[in-house]
Amino acid sequence: MPKSKIDGVIQAVHYGPDGQVAWARAYLRRGPTYSDWVMLDRQTLIANLKSGKRYFIGERVPQLASTFDIREKDPVRVVEKDGKQLLVIGSQDSDGDHLDRVPVI
Repeated sequence: MPKSKIDGVIQAVHYGPDGQVAWARAYLRRGPTYSDWVMLDRQTLIANLKSGKRYFIGERVPQLASTFDIREKDPVRVVEKDGKQLLVIGSQDSDGDHLDRVPVI
């Protein structure tokens, strides 16, 4: 895992018919450990990101509790384009939500 502060790890996302992330399955940091997976709707995820929380893309390593395999070195972030809020990873530029290497469910 990166040595930077991680507030949550997104394991999978679900896109709505409009191409935007409808919800994400994530693990949230709870002190020195992480929660079981939780479902975050789009508005909650965006609100958390805007408040300064850092979410990365990854997956829990089986049998190793709070150990994660982080797939991207850059965190998920919110960008505004043409009056829309978009979820992207790192410095990607996109016309819609674009979370590379995240399993879709």
